[in-house]
Amino acid sequence: MENMAVGRFAPSPTGRMHLGNVFSALLSWLSVKSRYGKWLLRIEDIDPVRSRPEYVRLLMDDLCWLGLEWDGEPVFQSQRSELYLHYYNILCERGLTYPCYCTRADLLATQAPHESDGRVVYSGTCRHRLPLPGRAAATRLIVPDEEVTFTDGHYGEQHINLAKQVGDFIIRRKDGAWAYQLVVVIDDALMGVTEVVRGRDLLLSTPQQLYVAQLLGFSKPRFFHLPLLLGESGERLSKRDRSLDMEALRQRHTAPEIIGLLAYLAGLQPEPQPIKPADLLSCFSWNAVPCHDIPFYSSYIRSISLR
Repeated sequence: MENMAVGRFAPSPTGRMHLGNVFSALLSWLSVKSRYGKWLLRIEDIDPVRSRPEYVRLLMDDLCWLGLEWDGEPVFQSQRSELYLHYYNILCERGLTYPCYCTRADLLATQAPHESDGRVVYSGTCRHRLPLPGRAAATRLIVPDEEVTFTDGHYGEQHINLAKQVGDFIIRRKDGAWAYQLVVVIDDALMGVTEVVRGRDLLLSTPQQLYVAQLLGFSKPRFFHLPLLLGESGERLSKRDRSLDMEALRQRHTAPEIIGLLAYLAGLQPEPQPIKPADLLSCFSWNAVPCHDIPFYSSYIRSISLR
């Protein structure tokens, strides 16, 4: 089928999924499946220190338990290093990269973190520095002083200057591990992904990925960014919050209860009534999903427990 929508869910197996991860997975699944498309699973296990096989098994089991089944075989980034090396070498051979020896402390000493997400805009300290043989270095991609414009499917038109708001960014770490901003572009292109649904905390990553795709001659997916689920004190949910991870949730709730609560938070239901993902397909609309971040109160969990 031509022009089929292809989405993906790309978790990192560094811990048990929490409610925020499931929120992204559900809306990604609904977005593509409501248009009879494919939903792919990619395991982003390129971090050799934090990624663990047991978390891969658990997240796959959690997705199936929730009713969020994927199409085809899962793709593992840890098995694709030769692909990444091929495209990395293309960028290096074109003179678009340079070694960077800066530490995190060096970066913080010269530049304040970006106000929205805490990232540091790299000032280009190593761009004109001579290589230091024998010293470990990350590899940065040179970005032009240009504005990238794209239309987010949920937040509308975005204008981001690569040099001023992003800076030269890392595509390979000092330890040799591949950086997210490079491999995600390669994987999405080679997997035929046409849309990316993820949290709005990754909105500033989009111009970096669009720039890499442009350099490598890849087609560009459409992006849809989601509001974040926030804890009661205003922080975004994380894998450290064990009370809202899938282990705890599965002990107390059914899958339709969890899906129904998330559908309510996404504006797809007037109340957090239990429901299966497939039963939401006919009512899914991006227009219903709020743009503001969503506070998550413990009373929400209690409300579905009483049903």
